[in-house]
Amino acid sequence: MACRGVLFALTDELAERFLCASSDEEVIELVQEAEEPWDEDYLEETDKAWDAIHRCLSDGTLDFHGGSYPLNKCILGGNQLYHGDDYIVAFVSADDVRVVSAALAGVTEPWFRERFSLLTETNFPQEYLREESFEEMFRYAWESLESIREFYERAAQAGRAVIFTVDQ
Repeated sequence: MACRGVLFALTDELAERFLCASSDEEVIELVQEAEEPWDEDYLEETDKAWDAIHRCLSDGTLDFHGGSYPLNKCILGGNQLYHGDDYIVAFVSADDVRVVSAALAGVTEPWFRERFSLLTETNFPQEYLREESFEEMFRYAWESLESIREFYERAAQAGRAVIFTVDQ
């Protein structure tokens, strides 16, 4: 699978339907419904940068519960709506979106670079952290995080909940 992540800012109605979904199949149908309009104001493609970003904003792992609130909720740390092994669908409430947005505003490039350099001490693919590719991978993750920050700001201003989706 591609492992390319996407964040969607949900309307109130769609957010409520996600929270009421009673099966993985229903959650995936709702993800497809969220994707259908492909509203670029309310989505953010993270490609594969989501992995390093979550690790940097949490405890260096891909643990859904790792790290500290609110930064750990940005990517994987929301309420897990899908329980199978082939997707991740993490839900962040509109209230938490506002808090995450405010926290992301305080993330600086030097802080993120330091956190990124610590990935050498985790199970993050080490080939991405070799000297010849470190700066390229850092730039890729940082630029994606800057876009995610803008996305969360738009979602917070609109009072929208957010889901992060990725296939595995």
